[in-house]
Amino acid sequence: MDKIRNFCIIAHIDHGKSTLADRLLEYTQTIGSREMMNQVLDDMDLEREKGITIKSHAIQMQYVYNGDTYTINLIDTPGHVDFSYEVSRALAACEGALLLVDAAQGIQAQTISNLYLAIDNDLEIIPVINKIDMDGAMIPEVKDQIIELIGCKEEDILLASGKSGIGIEEIMHAIINRIPAPKGELEAPLQALIFDSVFNSFRGVIAYYRVVNGKLRTGDKIKFAATKAEYFADEIGVLKLGLNPTKEVGAGNVGYVVTGIKNAKDIKVGDTITLSSQPTTTPIKGFSEVKPMVFAGIFPVVTEDFEELRDCMEKLQLNDASLTFELETSQALGFGFRCGFLGLLHMEIIQERLEREFNQTVITTVPNVSFHAVTTRDEHIIVNNPSQMPETTKLAEIEEPFIRAQIITSPDYIGNIMTLCLGKRGMLINQTYLTQSRVELTFELPLTEIVFDFYDKLKSQTRGYASFDYTPIDYRPSDIVKMDILLNGDKVDALSALIHRSRAQDFGRRLCEKLKELLPRQQFQIAVQAAVGAKVIARETISALRKDVTAKCYGGDISRKRKLLEKQKEGKKRMRQIGNVEVPQEAFLAVLKLD
Repeated sequence: MDKIRNFCIIAHIDHGKSTLADRLLEYTQTIGSREMMNQVLDDMDLEREKGITIKSHAIQMQYVYNGDTYTINLIDTPGHVDFSYEVSRALAACEGALLLVDAAQGIQAQTISNLYLAIDNDLEIIPVINKIDMDGAMIPEVKDQIIELIGCKEEDILLASGKSGIGIEEIMHAIINRIPAPKGELEAPLQALIFDSVFNSFRGVIAYYRVVNGKLRTGDKIKFAATKAEYFADEIGVLKLGLNPTKEVGAGNVGYVVTGIKNAKDIKVGDTITLSSQPTTTPIKGFSEVKPMVFAGIFPVVTEDFEELRDCMEKLQLNDASLTFELETSQALGFGFRCGFLGLLHMEIIQERLEREFNQTVITTVPNVSFHAVTTRDEHIIVNNPSQMPETTKLAEIEEPFIRAQIITSPDYIGNIMTLCLGKRGMLINQTYLTQSRVELTFELPLTEIVFDFYDKLKSQTRGYASFDYTPIDYRPSDIVKMDILLNGDKVDALSALIHRSRAQDFGRRLCEKLKELLPRQQFQIAVQAAVGAKVIARETISALRKDVTAKCYGGDISRKRKLLEKQKEGKKRMRQIGNVEVPQEAFLAVLKLD
């Protein structure tokens, strides 16, 4: 075991984690030149297109140092704030972390929050300054920032470049010398922490785990501590670029197990694997519980596809444990799911993956956050979607979630950020200068306000120079109302939204204008209204398509024309009573894109 090292790479988005991982794999000759390509661990098309890592990937390398062969397990992690749950899982399987900082950009918000996650897990931290061969590299300044942040010595900081391969050897030596070997007992009962799982249509669920104590052999009968399910380990092995079968995986190592599980519910990420014959009494403490931030409804376009969509969601949940969902029905859209996401990017990625990997076209409703409502009878209700909101007469108070946002930027953009955050009902808590050219602003903001487009606006107002990270703090009383959209007096429940009273009128007006553009005209007049309770706060009218019924009257008495027009008016009235308005899918998407 003293020849095993487990580490992960943590950094802010776009600081070069995946590129550095490529160089390490090349240097240790884990991957031949034929299989080598950029971002080799990012195996989803989406990850390559967007240039981001969405999933943590584990891979094992062999490295000879001073005549001894070391087994090194690397777990590459995502950098975006929406995937921080993936990072917490990767950290639980490691003893050390490379903290990567871009030499041109310095320390950013996600760097700090990932660093705190690593410190909470007692990991050994190796600071690395990446991209040192770039023109805008500020090596001395970034060194000072790192020393101030983690209190290390200057000689502990490694300089490297993932693109040109500078400093890779020093990093490998530091991993072996500085990161402690895993602790654990080979003879103890088996304890292995599941940190990831994938669904393979031929082999069922494949679980990735880190063995803490004991060892797992092919053919052992294993038991999952949380679900109590028992299976035989048909194949076990370690993770190279593909799956590499071995006879046993011992304490301290990272591996996979194929059991032929077809039911996605039998296996949970964060669960403990143990042996049926000699079970462990204490399951391993897993990672933090996942807290969804944003909720939205996902519905199949054709109602008959509901069961198929449920299967796809369960398979996707295996691969992405931070997705949570429960059943929901809507008058406008039929059966579907209420899903919890970690953020808007996460929601977009899930939607894309459902379409690409499972051929499911879905409609997504307006995203919102969860509120706490207290009724006049002192009942406490969690409101995850507008239809769960109690009626105004029965509502005593409603609380909305607040977050603490850390924004790191250059002093030139402080004004823009202040305007943006105060406009979103935020409060400035703290302002500290990290260096002369970097300032950290701390705000308390309602989560509702940042769900839609806060991140995009922040990037555009600071020319991309601000970095953003947030943590939930608490729930606070607020004046939240339910805004309904009515088409000819009928509510469209999928377009309802929970919104702050001060925002309702403006939002309602813009939404009505947008729907006027998008709804197809009918033979009858359509009134598009936004209402809070019984009070209509905005209205647009879509005029009817009219046939010119008086065209055949040339000359003659006016009463003849009037009679025809009256007859047409009656027909339109009757049509309006029985006619229903189809809401196209673009209308649901337009709500998300209201700026």
